[in-house]
Amino acid sequence: MGLLDSVLGAVMNQGQQPQSGEGGAAAGLGGLGGLMGMLASNPQLIQIVTGMLGNDGQNGGLGGLVSKFEQAGLGGAVSSWIGGGPNEPVSGEQITSALGNDTISDIAAKLGTNPEDAAGQLSQMLPGLINHLTPDGQAPQQGLGNSGDLMGMLGGLLKGR
Repeated sequence: MGLLDSVLGAVMNQGQQPQSGEGGAAAGLGGLGGLMGMLASNPQLIQIVTGMLGNDGQNGGLGGLVSKFEQAGLGGAVSSWIGGGPNEPVSGEQITSALGNDTISDIAAKLGTNPEDAAGQLSQMLPGLINHLTPDGQAPQQGLGNSGDLMGMLGGLLKGR
């Protein structure tokens, strides 16, 4: 777990508190300070999100996740996270609709919380994180890489800010 420890170390050493934005929770976490605060307060999210976004994950990587959101009628929201411009917020209920009750229940069990809280955490974190992992305003055709690659990207992102 050396890489996870270094990512967490970078998060903890930044000393930044989560930012609360005026545009709601999802908008407030659009900055790295808010993302780092959320990840630092619940490090299991790092593993869950890299599993969701990694090409080797059960969702089929970023492309698979985008497809799930599009099928749930949230294509505009997820496109706003990837594109330049403001991130459209989503609710925990919308996250549950896109990912499914079983997936959210599994995530909640890993986080040690209830499904509503797990979906709420994802709704606050995913828009900003996906936005920061796609800085050119488009999803890479080959995806973000496997979970290990994504951990490296996330570590570099957190250390670089």
